[in-house]
Amino acid sequence: MKQDDFGFDRVEEITPTPRILSITELTFQLRDVLEAGFSDVWIVGEVSNFRNRTSRHWYFSLKDQQSQISAVIFNAASLKLPFDLADGQEVICHGRLNVYPPRGNYSIIIDHIEPKGVGALQLAFEQLKKKLEAEGLFDKKYKKPLPFLPQKIGVVTSPTGAAVRDIINVLTRRFPGVGILVAPVKVQGEGAAEEIAQAITELNMCGDIDLLIVGRGGGSMEDLWEFNEEIVARAIFASRIPVISAVGHEIDFTIADFVADVRAPTPSAAAEIAVPVQEELKVAIHNYRRQLLLALRQAYVNRMSRVKELRGRMKDPRSRFPDFLLRIDSYRERLNNAVDVTLERKQNLFAKLLSNLNHLSPLHILAKGYSVVQRAGTNEVIRNATTLQAGDNVLLLFSEGSAEAKVIKAIS
Repeated sequence: MKQDDFGFDRVEEITPTPRILSITELTFQLRDVLEAGFSDVWIVGEVSNFRNRTSRHWYFSLKDQQSQISAVIFNAASLKLPFDLADGQEVICHGRLNVYPPRGNYSIIIDHIEPKGVGALQLAFEQLKKKLEAEGLFDKKYKKPLPFLPQKIGVVTSPTGAAVRDIINVLTRRFPGVGILVAPVKVQGEGAAEEIAQAITELNMCGDIDLLIVGRGGGSMEDLWEFNEEIVARAIFASRIPVISAVGHEIDFTIADFVADVRAPTPSAAAEIAVPVQEELKVAIHNYRRQLLLALRQAYVNRMSRVKELRGRMKDPRSRFPDFLLRIDSYRERLNNAVDVTLERKQNLFAKLLSNLNHLSPLHILAKGYSVVQRAGTNEVIRNATTLQAGDNVLLLFSEGSAEAKVIKAIS
């Protein structure tokens, strides 16, 4: 051992050999530090590079003016998100840091996210409203008219809420005897939107429902949210039966209100819109009947007055009968004269033609002393004596009668 200047033994300093880490060891140490130290983090930033929109695992970046961090929302959290993410949105997120060793990257795994400055439900409402409006689901040309007097009304609501009692009370008070079919559904909580949509579809299959009332009593936006779900909106739009939306109070508006054929401010108001007051109808019918009878009576009086006026201007038709009889006799006489003259003319013409025909008749020639010679037994007329021989039998035809003869000698 070496001594120092004062004769003391000098202790030499030994430099320790540094530990050399592999990339994997360093990465895992960093992961342990970061994930343990930042397991409960709230951050705010702007969404950018959003991708995997068709998947329920969402990958994007959060950035501010100077930095950015990778972010991911896995399926379990994204399914609960009521609105759609898009680039440029300012959001507040809760999650934990995660280090991915194969690439040495770190990111934040988000389990809760909400828009900055506006509620998540409000943003979801505006996004869906804009989407359905662009598709035409709010267009007035698709609105169906309500029946004047429905025979049977389907009601889609909770069977235990005040809304169903209000609807039934108002309907039966205004028009006793109207048919009411309640489709009991949940109007709040998990699975409620699916139940509401299914009830609307099933009532459309009944065949005897004339009108639907869909709704519930008042509440917060969260309470009414099932009527802002897309599945409910599309079920209402697809309904062949006219739909009255009756959700919440007068100040509450839902997507269902925009899609429905008619929006009622409250469930009770929906029942008032659905049917008229029976007693008022009876009074109106009585008044219409009385007005109709008065109109018919006045029309009858007016027509009879007109008939009387026309009768005074007309002569008795019976006074024309003698003239008609005389005219008929005149026509008959003229017709007979015309027939006689025509008949006489035809008779003279017939006699003339008969005379001409008689002059042309062979019998007329025979009557002048001529005769016709035929070979006996045949119709052959003998025109030349050279065709005869002695001993031939011949038939002589006269104007009156005939005679048989035998040729003694033919002289040419």
